[in-house]
Amino acid sequence: MAAQTLAQKLIARACHRDAVAVGEIVTCDVDLAMFHDSSGPRRLKPMLDKLGARIWDKSKVVLVMDHYVPEEDDDSRRILKIARDWAREQQLPHVYDSIGICHVVLPQKGHLRPGMFCVGGDSHSPTGGAFGAYMFGIGSTEMLGVVVTGKIWIKTPQTIAMHWSGRLAEGVTAKDMMLHMTGLYGSNGANYSAIEYTGTAVAALSMQERMTLSNMSAELGAQAGLIAPDETTREYLHSMGVEVDTDMDYWRTDDDADCEIRRFDASALSPMVAAPHSPANVHPVEDLRGTPVQIAYIGACTGAKLDDLRAAAEVLKGRRIDPGVRLMVAPATLRDQQDAQQEGIMDTLVNAGAQVFATSCGACSGYGNALAGASNVISSTARNFKGRMGSADTNVYLASPYTVAASAVLGHIADPRDILAEAR
Repeated sequence: MAAQTLAQKLIARACHRDAVAVGEIVTCDVDLAMFHDSSGPRRLKPMLDKLGARIWDKSKVVLVMDHYVPEEDDDSRRILKIARDWAREQQLPHVYDSIGICHVVLPQKGHLRPGMFCVGGDSHSPTGGAFGAYMFGIGSTEMLGVVVTGKIWIKTPQTIAMHWSGRLAEGVTAKDMMLHMTGLYGSNGANYSAIEYTGTAVAALSMQERMTLSNMSAELGAQAGLIAPDETTREYLHSMGVEVDTDMDYWRTDDDADCEIRRFDASALSPMVAAPHSPANVHPVEDLRGTPVQIAYIGACTGAKLDDLRAAAEVLKGRRIDPGVRLMVAPATLRDQQDAQQEGIMDTLVNAGAQVFATSCGACSGYGNALAGASNVISSTARNFKGRMGSADTNVYLASPYTVAASAVLGHIADPRDILAEAR
């Protein structure tokens, strides 16, 4: 049998084959379908009703209310009512209402494990790849097909291995790795391939940092963003109540498998910032140092998990934010917020001047009007398209939680390594 990449192995399992070839189109059984209040019931219900169709397996469906919570207007109340009523009508067993962002809630509730083949009604669904699962985003029409049949076709993609040797320096994160790659290759640089992140720097990352890598594979135009599972994966899943009984050694790319390899030195990486209005408009923080900011936003699935909140608190401990800056913190999930509270992190953030917002997608998806009136925002989110975070008049700069926190302290885009060095 020809050598296989991790992506090929995951797809082969899902279509009940020993192997698949790159470019081959196969039909796969779906292990899990996730959608949220925006992508799910309000779009699926009318189509299902029109067809007179039913959900193929309710135990394999997960619904998360995260985009339009908390309700702030009639439109959000209407959308959430549709979702909640439909969930009750269908008696869905896995519904998570207002406890956090879908991509982070999913693994925290034990729904992901190595070897799975999953789809999500959101473009950042590749987050699941951090757990050695093949997961990608699909639209509502494709989701309808999955929800009715439990199957989806896929063209087996080429794999691009992003190999990171060395280790990240203090104050440099997975977010900086992703911004660097997006700046190099552009928003379509992966051409809908499967990206696999490898090397010592990736192996050294925590699970939540790995999730940031897989999540932002979407910004490179990839279908999936994979990381081979290891003991870090097993330990994280165990902490979430999931015991992994699969052969972890199998779920990795064979040594002589055909894939493109791009190499990076993590130890040479500095904090990166994406300037308006594209995640690919990336510069080293030094190039943008001194740019004034009025809002610093720590939120979203790429920037407000427990590890992200820890990073921000490391910068903010014993400091106050600049009086001209509004620091907004929206933890990724209720669990992350509670864990941060127990560690004293939330107190550190609030004492520094942060305002705490709901555990939801919030401003990342343009919900509400929180950013109105700000000329420049520095944000830990994944996208900075014009109008993405609400106001089309706002310039959004993307950065890691370290860099966002440092910029909040100084009132302008700043290198977090300077503040971290002072603390030592």
